[in-house]
Amino acid sequence: MFKATPNPPDNSGTDSPEALDAKRMKEAADRAFAHYFPPTDEKPAKRRRGKLFAVSPDIDIDTEAVLANASEDLLSISAIAANLADDVDGNQRSVALAVSRMADGVQALVERALDDWEALKMMQAPTKV
Repeated sequence: MFKATPNPPDNSGTDSPEALDAKRMKEAADRAFAHYFPPTDEKPAKRRRGKLFAVSPDIDIDTEAVLANASEDLLSISAIAANLADDVDGNQRSVALAVSRMADGVQALVERALDDWEALKMMQAPTKV
């Protein structure tokens, strides 16, 4: 009778030199990993959400200055997105233009709030008679 595949090699229970080398390498790698990266029992610190940027409550910041800064930042975002739109085509151009237009819209809202703030300050200013 003819077999298409040969019989497996006779394994007498001893590992080949290659298997022994691989086993030793794995043990050495495990020891090195355990040495340089010991397991820690402490829990990792919890990530705080939404705290990347914060305005300190201890500092007295003028609302007008905050609105003016936000307006300038939005103008910069719009300019960056418009520049990017010039360099790309297709769907990426549409996205860049949408970001630019959204920044322009929000910048208009901030400008309106700034104008309202200035009008309120003018009304509250003492008048000389």
